[in-house]
Amino acid sequence: MSLDIVILAAGQGTRMRSALPKVLHPVAGNSMLGHVIHRARELSPQSIQVVIGHGADMVRERLAADDLNFVLQDKQLGTGHAVAQAVPELSADTVLILYGDVPLIEVQTLQRLLTLVNDQQLGLLTVDLDDPTGYGRIVRDANNRVSAIVEHKDANEAQKAIKEGNTGILAVPGKRLGDWLSRLSNNNAQGEYYLTDVIAMAVSDGLTVATAQPLDAMEVQGANDRKQLAELERHYQLREAHRLMALGVTLRDPARFDVRGEVTVGRDVMIDINVILEGRVVIEDDVSIGPNCVIKNTTLRKGSIIKANSHLEGAIVGEGADAGPFARLRPGSVLGPKAHVGNFVELKNAELGEGAKAGHLSYLGDAVIGARTNIGAGTITCNYDGANKHKTVMGEDVFIGSNNSLVAPVDISSGATTAAGSTINQNVAAEQLAVARARQRNIDGWKRPVKIEKY
Repeated sequence: MSLDIVILAAGQGTRMRSALPKVLHPVAGNSMLGHVIHRARELSPQSIQVVIGHGADMVRERLAADDLNFVLQDKQLGTGHAVAQAVPELSADTVLILYGDVPLIEVQTLQRLLTLVNDQQLGLLTVDLDDPTGYGRIVRDANNRVSAIVEHKDANEAQKAIKEGNTGILAVPGKRLGDWLSRLSNNNAQGEYYLTDVIAMAVSDGLTVATAQPLDAMEVQGANDRKQLAELERHYQLREAHRLMALGVTLRDPARFDVRGEVTVGRDVMIDINVILEGRVVIEDDVSIGPNCVIKNTTLRKGSIIKANSHLEGAIVGEGADAGPFARLRPGSVLGPKAHVGNFVELKNAELGEGAKAGHLSYLGDAVIGARTNIGAGTITCNYDGANKHKTVMGEDVFIGSNNSLVAPVDISSGATTAAGSTINQNVAAEQLAVARARQRNIDGWKRPVKIEKY
């Protein structure tokens, strides 16, 4: 059966007290609406309709994609009115309605809901809550069949005692939806056109309302303020922590660990506290990550070690290599097998060959460094002339003395050595020693300046 998905994302979110539209507030590094769109795509629909209103231009700009159609709701007159704006774009057998501020919904839950839909039956996602305040109540008849949904503000005391709440997520036969929406009334406490009134119409028309529930109530939790947003964030992170631990990762403290992207892991991985993984991160077997590290769009090969307080972005760390503590690997950085980058070393678009080492206090940018080459403390590649970047190339088994400035473009061939304190601005041939520093003079009888007293 064909599927259209409508995502309601027009609300302002006044309780967020923010200039940012509510659905663009982030959970785990992605907007709430972005999470919902990702789930929608996993269902392979024929179309995804995103109903926007407050901050429409910003929402469209941030999330524009070829597979999304944005529908404007000029006036926010209720959920039924919002869905009605998308009706001219719908043609599928089934229509699924989602919400842009409910980011934790699982695809398996939605798949179970969709199996309930046919010409004579629609699917409604409900949730049992200890405190359903604010939720529409699911009203059932004497045979336990759903007969209506009553919004909290319109409910009487008996209805408010019902614990089964409406999540708003609904899957309906596409050919019925337009008729139901056209019959909606705003004669209620809010003066709005409620999508929930479709349920009573469906029952009146002889359809059955079948219900499903999420495995976890937080799947259907929305965020109307910063507190609820933080609750969603923590729940998402704990869920990711549990997923990774099930795959063979040791987390020193699952409560102090954040994923803000897609993470692939091997076995026997150890991750210490306060680690943040962003973007696409691949972690192979036997990798160890120390505390307080940020790792973004990076691949860590088998047995590599990232020590405390290191920041990696767009890097590849080779098998058995290590970086840190306090190392920074910027985009284009590649450590070969068993290479070593130590404390306060920064790489940018630099490749270290197998067993190469940069132990301390260095900046290496736009460089290719051969196997087993040793970079002394305080070395920098002077790769930028104020307009263009230039490359430094070092062969294998090069020894760079401490406090060197390597003025690119420059080529230091295999086996060469540069003396400490040198500024190297010419190529160095294989096995040569390059010394580029002023000759030392020792002056006898030197008198130090004396501080002049001020009166």
